[in-house]
Amino acid sequence: MTTKQRYESAREIYKRIGVDTDIAIKALKEIPISMHCWQGDDVAGFEGDGALSGGIQATGNYPGKARNPEELMEDIDKALSLIPGVHRINLHASYAIFEDGEMVDRDKLEPKHFKKWVEFAKKRNLGLDFNPTYFSHTKASNATLSSEDEDLRKFWIEHGKCCLRISEYFATELGKPCTMNIWIPDGFKDVPTDRMTPRARLKDSLDQILSIPYDKSKVYVAVESKVFGIGVESYTVGSHEFYMNYAAKNDLLCLLDNGHYHPTESVADKISSMLLFSDKVALHVTRPVRWDSDHVVLFDEETKEIAKEIIRNDASRVILALDFFDASINRISAWVVGMRNMQKALLNALLLPNERLAKLQNDRQFTELMMLQEELKLYPVGDVWNYFCEINIVPQKEGWFEEVNKYEKDVLSKRN
Repeated sequence: MTTKQRYESAREIYKRIGVDTDIAIKALKEIPISMHCWQGDDVAGFEGDGALSGGIQATGNYPGKARNPEELMEDIDKALSLIPGVHRINLHASYAIFEDGEMVDRDKLEPKHFKKWVEFAKKRNLGLDFNPTYFSHTKASNATLSSEDEDLRKFWIEHGKCCLRISEYFATELGKPCTMNIWIPDGFKDVPTDRMTPRARLKDSLDQILSIPYDKSKVYVAVESKVFGIGVESYTVGSHEFYMNYAAKNDLLCLLDNGHYHPTESVADKISSMLLFSDKVALHVTRPVRWDSDHVVLFDEETKEIAKEIIRNDASRVILALDFFDASINRISAWVVGMRNMQKALLNALLLPNERLAKLQNDRQFTELMMLQEELKLYPVGDVWNYFCEINIVPQKEGWFEEVNKYEKDVLSKRN
């Protein structure tokens, strides 16, 4: 059977349970995922050879990582050519591109330092998202926006203001809103004596950053919490409770990273609560293995549950990005696996008879609900996915991996 024939068979199977597969694949194409640039070069950026800090580690040394903007953009192009749909690129401030020997510190960054990224995005009809980089810097060795050193804190406040201006530049140039996400690694290794004061300084720093004028219809500011990190095991200044309240009070996005909570907490369970009180919520989808290890996203139960909540609660209200960095495998393959798996999870959710399932729950028909949920797991979502790939002119099944192998042989293997 051809891909189209298998799809037509799957369409009839889904039709019997009230699901229109044509509507599902149309909806999937309209959901952009922000693909993080830092998978391509192990979070190195373009500022120099400084080591990663802030509890961030990229493990492995697979050959062929991008060493400069041109190589990173080339690799992004290759990955996007194997991923169906039109998406976004997520940048960190450390990926500024300096020309003619110019180099400025992070408190002096300007839109012109990201002009080449805008040109890249325009040619490909991509949106751009942005992140101030509050790690891997000599002035981030102890603390950033919560620092007791007022000169250091002022430096990082100015960095945040620079990033707001750059984010608005992205949105204006591309005609698409830019999500600017703030995450800091500040905290303490051992039990603190004073939890309040660092958080008060963080609150003041955020207030100062957001005091500059910017177009809120163009720039969506998000704040991202974390439960702990390497070197800050006992106390994180930017906790979930801090940022959830700060976002609510200041009409910002609260960003949920499913690697930034206790392993028994479910980000899928948090989405509906957040959307009851906020117009939108932002997500970083990753795969924590026992802690925030940022492994490549799989088509696993956690990802499926997150996708179900996105679809059931209106996907347009969820700003979706991925965040992982695995240096032990081919980096382009990591991007493609993660992005396609997120899309597969979204498709799986779109192909569920959600109204019927909700009615069974509301009627407390839990026996039938469990039966149907289990039977649906073997419905032919793969046939619908392969057709989605075919009509978006990207390889089906594992066929894309041949392209990655060829690219590794022809391009990546030549990088020393």
